[in-house]
Amino acid sequence: MKVHIPRVMLAATSSGSGKTMVTCGTLQALINKGLNPVSFKCGPDYIDPMFHGRVMGVSSKNLDTFFTEDNVTRYLLGKEAGKAGIAVLEGVMGFYDGLGGVNTKASSYDLARVTDTPVVLIIDAKGMSLSVVAEIEGFKNFMPDSNIAGVILNRMSPMILKRLQPEIENRIGVKVLGCVPVADEFAVESRHLGLITPAEIKDIKERINGFADVIAENIFLDKLIDIAKSAPDLEYEVPDIPKLPEGTKLRIGITHDNAFCFNYRDNVELIEDMGAEVVFFSPLNDRRLPDDLDGMILYGGYPEVYAKDLCDNSSMRNFIKSAINDGMPYLAECGGFMYLHSEMEDMKGVKYPMVGVIEGDAFMTGGLKRFGYINLTSDGKDVFGNKEMFCKGHEFHYFDSSSNGDGLKATKPLSSRSWQCCHVTEDSVAGFPHFYYYSNPDYIYSFLMRCADKKRK
Repeated sequence: MKVHIPRVMLAATSSGSGKTMVTCGTLQALINKGLNPVSFKCGPDYIDPMFHGRVMGVSSKNLDTFFTEDNVTRYLLGKEAGKAGIAVLEGVMGFYDGLGGVNTKASSYDLARVTDTPVVLIIDAKGMSLSVVAEIEGFKNFMPDSNIAGVILNRMSPMILKRLQPEIENRIGVKVLGCVPVADEFAVESRHLGLITPAEIKDIKERINGFADVIAENIFLDKLIDIAKSAPDLEYEVPDIPKLPEGTKLRIGITHDNAFCFNYRDNVELIEDMGAEVVFFSPLNDRRLPDDLDGMILYGGYPEVYAKDLCDNSSMRNFIKSAINDGMPYLAECGGFMYLHSEMEDMKGVKYPMVGVIEGDAFMTGGLKRFGYINLTSDGKDVFGNKEMFCKGHEFHYFDSSSNGDGLKATKPLSSRSWQCCHVTEDSVAGFPHFYYYSNPDYIYSFLMRCADKKRK
């Protein structure tokens, strides 16, 4: 399949360069121009797509070249971006930063290369003048296929930019799209897993709209749109996705609220594409599980922030425990896994009773534990009827457990480091890893088939 999709990546030289706010402001400015954008986040980040989607109403997903092979990456881009007028891809970390810190695999550059997307590089230029030209030249020429077509200079005055623009465009051959002045009044706070989620910021819509006005006044949006239109046709083949047997009806309950907000839209849509019905529920706000569930998935988020509220909702905790004890198949990842413990600490170290199907405690460690991408294998153990199960995922958490499980083997890419993780039974997988289903659709299909088997019995 070959489709023309105007697209551009907003990348940066490092984390903290302002790319998330520039991306959000740019998306809102494009909406204000009536261009119907969609957005994608490079890498496994959950929170940035929330700002794109929940605040601005922009369809937003993740793209990750560690999780998916090249054709599937292009397919996921084309599948979503084909519905829109322009696609904006937000980079991650520094442009070339990938696996192990010394490899470009899974970097913003790698995603731009795989999808043949032109790049606009955002540079934090505070305190710089001519040196910024050297920085841009170094980034553009570090790889011959960098795809860097333009630059935005963050925290630089228009007066200095006016002098530097000819140097940048004539010497390096990239377009200068403008500069963004310091706008601290629109900044978004952070916490231990990244930015605070948009649901927790009362005036987030006003902040984004205000910053969109700053973008519209200081960035040449028409140049950015021209760069996006210059992208070549996107080519991909539609991958084969297993389907549930004809006539099979499944209802899968999935956690979704402020405490359990970490899920990939492509994971949820893949479940639906396989033929199951997805029903969202809130362990925070609902008193009971939805009716007639055949399985459930408890995704991650910030349960530690809402530990007392989760504890106080004893009705929901009892419904979940009873469903699991009665044999309902389930998956639990990171925060969802913590919620299933006997006890969980909050951010102040106060312990609260939780669901109680994992006999152990979830506790704060004060630092990142087992951070980054992992390959997950069944290591010869049975996972929903498969003894050679494989899936890719990642871990990113400040909490740990006194009962991590040993049903799967996690191995770091480009490394010999590995460890055992996850509680695995014939009906469940529960642990800290977040799984990305398109890395091996058979993983989630096997789970759905287990739900179907239990329903028939």
